[in-house]
Amino acid sequence: MSLVETPLMNTLSRALDLTSVRQSLVSQNVANIDTPGYKAKDIDFRQELQRALADDQGPEAAPLVREVPGLIERPDGNNVSLDRESLLMAQNQLAFQVDVQLLRAEFNRLQLAINGGNSQ
Repeated sequence: MSLVETPLMNTLSRALDLTSVRQSLVSQNVANIDTPGYKAKDIDFRQELQRALADDQGPEAAPLVREVPGLIERPDGNNVSLDRESLLMAQNQLAFQVDVQLLRAEFNRLQLAINGGNSQ
């Protein structure tokens, strides 16, 4: 393990990867809001993060993308809700910002350790 491969940094890296995947899915859902028969897709963020962390030694598997059950379907078969997607986008952006702040704090902590406690 190198100096920058701490367990926290690995967790944050995987969380950032998952927020990126989720952002892409939300964008696809919004782009297909008027596509007849299109079904909203998402990932179970917590489950995917746990799976990614449990599989720490092996190659990273792609997250399981699934259709979102229980959404109201319009007569054309599309079930994308702009309200739901907007909420997911806002939650995802907040999660991304928190992860970046935690990653920045971890880098600052490592830099402080490298500099022997001097904050130069």
